Amino acid sequence: MEIREEPRSRLDAYARIPIAFEVERVLELSIEAAGLTGIAFAERPLRAGFRKDYDAIPGNRPTDWATRFDLSNWGLLSARQQAAEPDEWLGAAALAFDTPGVHMLAARADLAVLWDLRVTPASRGQGVGTALFRAAEQWARARGCRQLKVETQNINVPACRFYASRGCTLGSIDRFAYPDLPQEIQLVWYKDLVASYPSEPES
Repeated sequence: MEIREEPRSRLDAYARIPIAFEVERVLELSIEAAGLTGIAFAERPLRAGFRKDYDAIPGNRPTDWATRFDLSNWGLLSARQQAAEPDEWLGAAALAFDTPGVHMLAARADLAVLWDLRVTPASRGQGVGTALFRAAEQWARARGCRQLKVETQNINVPACRFYASRGCTLGSIDRFAYPDLPQEIQLVWYKDLVASYPSEPES
């Protein structure tokens, strides 16, 4: 497998990789005493699953990103079989860095956001996502970032387990992030890209 950084003009090829997945289990949140005495997740199967497709959200397809943001500092990564045709991508990832208007970046110059990671259905479970995630870490480190940030939802259990297994730590839980989708909870993960933050100077 080969990971390449692609020009932003290749968003059309990027968009041909589906991001949809079947939701069969969720991470159910339980809160005790309004959260003062504990917050816990439990994996729960759904009686009736459903299909989730983030590209179906208006303005959310990769080919729409340039109409919403300045992509000058974004990175696009592709995963390919080395002997395959140029447009036969196994997966892809997009990273945002130093981009006004991207609230996930929190106006930080030492943070990159893994905006999107997708793998073709036939290639899932074969290490493509792991290879792209490692390349995303390297891309962010090369730009002086101390952390990589990723947003998921409690309905995407495989993604949550994937990021946890890659060394990410759950940084925030927002039960009210999606007013139109009250059953979904926003989970934001962080991966430290340096061994430790510098200590405060002694006074």
